[in-house]
Amino acid sequence: MRQIKLQWLLGFFMVSTIAINGQLLRKDQAVKLTLANNFGIQIANNLADIAENSSGMLNSGYLPSITGDVGAQYQNASTTASFPGVITENGVPRPDNVIEGAETQRYNAGLSLNYTLFDGLGRYYSFKSLKERYNLSKLQARETIEQTVLQLFSIYYAVARLTENKGVLEEALKISQDRVTRATYQYKYGQNTKLQILNAQVDVANDSINLLNVSQQLVTTKRDLNLVMNRELEEEFVVDTTVQFINEMSLETFIATAQENNVALLQNERTLRLNAYDVKIQKSGYLPTVGLSGSYGWNQTRNPPGIFFPGNIANVGAFGAGVNLRWNIFDGGSTMVRVKNAQLALENQELVKAQVVAEVHRDIANAKTNYTNRLTIFEIQQQNVLTNEHNFARSKEQYKLGQINSIAFRQAQINLTNAKASRTLAKYEAKLAELQLLQLTGQLLNSPL
Repeated sequence: MRQIKLQWLLGFFMVSTIAINGQLLRKDQAVKLTLANNFGIQIANNLADIAENSSGMLNSGYLPSITGDVGAQYQNASTTASFPGVITENGVPRPDNVIEGAETQRYNAGLSLNYTLFDGLGRYYSFKSLKERYNLSKLQARETIEQTVLQLFSIYYAVARLTENKGVLEEALKISQDRVTRATYQYKYGQNTKLQILNAQVDVANDSINLLNVSQQLVTTKRDLNLVMNRELEEEFVVDTTVQFINEMSLETFIATAQENNVALLQNERTLRLNAYDVKIQKSGYLPTVGLSGSYGWNQTRNPPGIFFPGNIANVGAFGAGVNLRWNIFDGGSTMVRVKNAQLALENQELVKAQVVAEVHRDIANAKTNYTNRLTIFEIQQQNVLTNEHNFARSKEQYKLGQINSIAFRQAQINLTNAKASRTLAKYEAKLAELQLLQLTGQLLNSPL
C-alpha cells in the first residue's frame, strides 16, 4: 500500500508540474528577455541615462543665464491738508484741502544677462569630466549586464542539468520497476524468493524519492530563471541542453586582447582620466574669472494729482552692459591644498590601475586553468559513461541469465546513474568556466552562446 501511494504521488507531481513542458527557451531568447526586463539592468541603464543627461550642453556652464522680472504696485490714499492761522480774503479761516481715493500705480519689467567668458578653464575641464563620467556610467551598466548574464546562465544551465538528471532518474526508476515485475513473475513460478521482490521494491522507492527531489529542484530553479528574466514565476518552458565550446584559437585571441576589453580595466582607465581632469579643475582656481553682464529695464509710474502738483505719468527705459574681472589673488591657501589633494588622488588611482591590471591577469590565468581542467574532466566523464554503459549492459544480460544477483545488478545501475550525473555536471561546469573566462576577457556579450 505504501508503495502504491508513493507511485501515485510521483505520478501526480509529474503530471501537475511537468506534463506541460512549454516552449523551448533558447539561450539567445533568455538573454534578450533578461536585457529587456531584468530589474538590475533597467536600473543600471537609467543611471547611464542620468549621466548622459548631465553631460549635455545644458549642464556645461557654457550657456548664459538670463533672468526676467516683472512687478506692479498699487496704492490708494486719502490726503487732507490743513492751514492753521491762514485767513482768506473774506476774513475767514482757510478750509482744509481734501483728496479722496488718490491712486498711484507703478509697473516695472526687466531682463538681466550674465555670462562667464573665462574661468581659468575650470568650466572646460568640468565639461570634459562630465563626458567622462557618462562613459564610466556606460561601463558600469555593461558590468551589471555581464554579471546578470553570468547569473542567468548559471541558473539556465542548472535547469538544463536538472532536466538531464531527471531523465536519467526516470530511466533508473523504469529499470527498477521492471525488476519488480520480473521478480514477481519469478517468485510466482518458484524461481526466486520473496526477498528479491522486496529488494526491487526498495530500489523503486529510493529511485522514486530521488526523482521527486530532482523534480522539485527543477521547478524551483525554473522559478529562479523566470525571476532573472522578470517573467511570470510559473511560466513553463524547457531549455536547450546542448552545449558548444569556443575553439582554442578564438579563446587565445580573446585573452591576448583582454587588456583593451576587460570592463574593470576600462572603468579604471576612465576613473584615472576623471582624476586627471580634477587636478586641472582645481588649478583653474589660480586664474582670474572674466564675466559679461547686461540688463534692460522699464518702469512706469502713474501719480495722481496732489494738493500742490498735478498728476503725471513717468516712463523710464534703461539698458546697461558691463565686463567684470575677478581674481582671487590669495584665498588663504585653500586652492593650493585642493590641487595637492587632487594630485595625490591621481597618484593613488595610478597605483590602483597597476593593482587591477595585475589582478585581472591573475584572474584570467586562473580562469583559463580552471576552464582547461573542467574540459578535461568532462572528457574523462564522457569516457566513464561509456565504460559504465558497457558494464551495465553486460550486468543486465548476466542478471537475466541468473549469473549475478540483484545486488550486483543494482550496483552497476547506480554506477551508471552516477556516471551520467557526473558527466552532466562536468559539462555545465566547463561551460560556466568558459563564460567566466569570456567575461574576464571582455567578450562575454560578443561571443556565440
